[in-house]
Amino acid sequence: MTISETHHGSLRWCAVLVGAAGAALIAPLFGARSLSFLLLVVIVAGSLAMIGIGLYSHRPAHRLPWYLLAASVPLFAAGTAIRELGVHASWHPVDDVCTVAAYLCLGLAAVGWLQPRRLVGARDLWLDSTLIGLSALLASWTFLISPILRNHTGFDTVLAASYPVIDALLLTVLAHSLATVVRTETSLRLLQAAMIAVLVGGLIESLTAAGTVIVGSEFALVPQQWAYLLAGLAALHPTMGATHAADDVHPHRSRRRAGVIAVALVAASLVSVVGADLGAGDRVVICLLLTLLLVGVLVRSERAIARSLRSERRAQYQADHDLLTGLFNRAALLRAPHRHRREWAGKPLCLLFIDLDGFKMVNDSYGHAVGDELIAEAAARIRRTTRRTDVTARYGGDEFVVLAARSRAEAAVLAQQLLGAFIRPFDLSCGEIPITASIGVACLTTRPTDSTVYDLIREADAAMYHAKEYRLGLAFHDGLRKATAHRPILHAGNRSSTAV
Repeated sequence: MTISETHHGSLRWCAVLVGAAGAALIAPLFGARSLSFLLLVVIVAGSLAMIGIGLYSHRPAHRLPWYLLAASVPLFAAGTAIRELGVHASWHPVDDVCTVAAYLCLGLAAVGWLQPRRLVGARDLWLDSTLIGLSALLASWTFLISPILRNHTGFDTVLAASYPVIDALLLTVLAHSLATVVRTETSLRLLQAAMIAVLVGGLIESLTAAGTVIVGSEFALVPQQWAYLLAGLAALHPTMGATHAADDVHPHRSRRRAGVIAVALVAASLVSVVGADLGAGDRVVICLLLTLLLVGVLVRSERAIARSLRSERRAQYQADHDLLTGLFNRAALLRAPHRHRREWAGKPLCLLFIDLDGFKMVNDSYGHAVGDELIAEAAARIRRTTRRTDVTARYGGDEFVVLAARSRAEAAVLAQQLLGAFIRPFDLSCGEIPITASIGVACLTTRPTDSTVYDLIREADAAMYHAKEYRLGLAFHDGLRKATAHRPILHAGNRSSTAV
């Protein structure tokens, strides 16, 4: 079948669906009860046919949720037909069994579509959905369950009162689905609309059972008929083949969910006022549900605060650190004197500027990936050599800086240790690579400021280039003139020499 034929076939099905939806809405206006039930049979058969066609055409990887959806359609229809066709007394409780089984199949199908999604912050998302479901259950108890229990008695009353509870559970799953499904998943969006129609139909039946409103059976069938049509349309849509695909979905709508929860909480707080004539047992249940709702809101607030703190720490870390090496970056290095002003007060300060010899050749010969490996390994050796109180930063490219509250003699010892850390070749993915380093050192005896840090960097950088040019390995800035006037002193056991 060509793409054009598939497109025309989809248009035909859409036209049929629109016509059926219009007929479902118009039929009750004529007051013909038989016409409404005949239309119900046609729509149910059409919905099942569309689900079958969708399964055959799009071949989803996991079909079980669609089979459960297909099972729920005739079960819902059977339960409704038994109640509305006047055979309720002889067939009871088959109607309730069918309806409960339909709810179960629909709920399992919805969970089946959500199950493979690996969510960031899934616990918070389920907590939000549960709070929405609790709010719906609180309203249901006040306006639906309690009136049903007061006006009727017996097992049938318990069954009638259980439907709002089932609707609240289904609403919890629906709220979770609405927060995770992306716009491009049209099939799941249509299924969500079908679930909403099912909930509307259940609400109408519960209001009728509570005696709050009186709705004719013809009109009560309309939401269910629309739900069947939407389910069929979802099965026909090409995106139904990927509804079970595992994907990382990041819920970025936490604020919107928080707004919904806030509205639900305000509405819940008004329940005790609206239901002022409720009995003592009703008030106990309402207080219990309100307590659970408030505890859930508090837990959500605590988790939101903790998540915000983690995000702030992560953002601060990323702002202060180089992502490749984990060392401080240049901006954090320049802020170091202010951050450590108390620890460094009255102490000499030395800055070591480290540059890798021959890095450009390695980067050009083996590629940037190997170059990044070398940078990361070099940073790890530098970090292991320095103290935790030293500020170790990647200044840029293959240049590193160590800013430490050390004397000139201590800085010389540290520099020799750093040079020794580069004697052993680097074991990279391309093999062993020998790399040495050149270090320039500048020291300061006065109180450090931002301007003096810039001066230290400039002086240490100049000393490093002097050490690299004359292959000294290490040079102090205050000894540059002396180093150019005298021949470097060679150190046994080390390739480097020190300009003093």
